[in-house]
Amino acid sequence: MTENILIEPIGENHVEGFREALDIVARERKYLVFQEAPPIEAMLSFVRDNIAAGHPHMVAVADGKVVGWCDIRRGARDAEAHSGVLGMGIIPGYRDRGLGRKLMLATLEAAKAAGLHRVELHAHADNFRAIALYEKVGFVHEGVARHAIRIEGRYIDSVLMALIFE
Repeated sequence: MTENILIEPIGENHVEGFREALDIVARERKYLVFQEAPPIEAMLSFVRDNIAAGHPHMVAVADGKVVGWCDIRRGARDAEAHSGVLGMGIIPGYRDRGLGRKLMLATLEAAKAAGLHRVELHAHADNFRAIALYEKVGFVHEGVARHAIRIEGRYIDSVLMALIFE
């Protein structure tokens, strides 16, 4: 299933592919708060910052093409530096193959190694497949922000989930 797909830390060589994958998922208007990817310069800055700050950021690469990503951004303030926010996506055609789990577990291991204690995420309440994956990996529901997201005139609740490394 995912044996020919490499999971590796992001590098500057992945920026264009990461942006393309993000844009594909964003334009589906189902899973992300982005509705299109930021400009390449912003993506390069984001990736460089992640690398410099040691934020866990992995990509899934199939035949040289970025087909998914998972990143955890550590809190910027001292009181939040033990915690990070997870974001991820997989492009169509690579979903439902165990890749999301594999990508998330690799990123969570990197978060543990980086000294994070808590990882949280926000999922669209109607993204049942993603929520089920998060639950299987150990994330726990902490709350719901009602009508937190609005895409094309439709309001969507946002589910807050978190995982604490014991």
